[in-house]
Amino acid sequence: MELTGFNPNATANTGNNIFGLPYAVETSKVVIIPIPWEVTVSNFEGAAQGPGNVLEQSFQIDLFDPFNPNGWKQGYAMEAIDHDLIERNKATRALSREFISLLEAGHNMDENPQMLQWVRTINVAGDELCTWLKEKCKNYLGNNQIPIVLGGDHSVPLGLIKALAEIKPGFGILQIDAHADLRKDYQGFLHSHASVMRNAIQTPGVNKLVQLGIRELCDEEQEFINSNSEKINTYYDHTIRQRQFEGESWQTITEDIVSKLPQSVYVSFDVDGLQPYLCPGTGTPLPGGLAYQEALYLLQSVIKSGRRIIGADVVETGSGKIDGITTSRLLFRMAGLVCS
Repeated sequence: MELTGFNPNATANTGNNIFGLPYAVETSKVVIIPIPWEVTVSNFEGAAQGPGNVLEQSFQIDLFDPFNPNGWKQGYAMEAIDHDLIERNKATRALSREFISLLEAGHNMDENPQMLQWVRTINVAGDELCTWLKEKCKNYLGNNQIPIVLGGDHSVPLGLIKALAEIKPGFGILQIDAHADLRKDYQGFLHSHASVMRNAIQTPGVNKLVQLGIRELCDEEQEFINSNSEKINTYYDHTIRQRQFEGESWQTITEDIVSKLPQSVYVSFDVDGLQPYLCPGTGTPLPGGLAYQEALYLLQSVIKSGRRIIGADVVETGSGKIDGITTSRLLFRMAGLVCS
């Protein structure tokens, strides 16, 4: 895409779009969709501020990408953050916060009419968000643009996954995450951050789920993995580290991981899959995880293998500056990979 009067070496103009780039959503190859939503978070709040935080920190990025130096010239742009969505999140989160506090105090929602009403309202809001995002993404995909969802909690990208499943069926999901996110539901929420990958893998058109960085899960999730071994490959963090301690290289391990994926790949990147110091404000941080460069090497290996990344999400970043710095760089590199 030809640019006139733009100097990529100059101080970023904060009046421009994300990363200081002078592109409009309508003409960009990569469209970043910010979803300031944290209705289902079950530990630390802050994910709703993630998109604004990432945008703010993105203006400090230098634009040379060693893997795809000219990627940004195809156009990266972010939609304006939807203020109506911010208000809906605040109102619905107020309900879920109270609901969760009652659960944690030992209340049974089946015996509490108010709790049942709240959970119905929360589930309707999740359905509406998913449908809204799905239709938005179908429009971008129809224009040969590549959507990347920027969360928000991990429940938010399901609409994009469903849109891709309709338009480009047969793909696999590469999930980088500290958690399996395979519960049938969690706390009564059908669109929970803890059930997004179960919702995704049960969507017709999604053929494979490859998970790595996983270091906490419940019995229900382990049983679901065991009973769906043809569709789900889980690389637990402790298993990866054991293989490295016993002499395997990260190159060999990534080749193994990538080999389980089909030709078309969707990347779901929960930043708690990284080592916690990289995004300390994420909602459910855990010890362990991937180094930043390990994650980039894995994603680059997907492209080097001849596979294509057809869409992605980056979710669960917090409101702190370090979170924004790390996630904005990750998002920039992700955009370059989907343009490769």
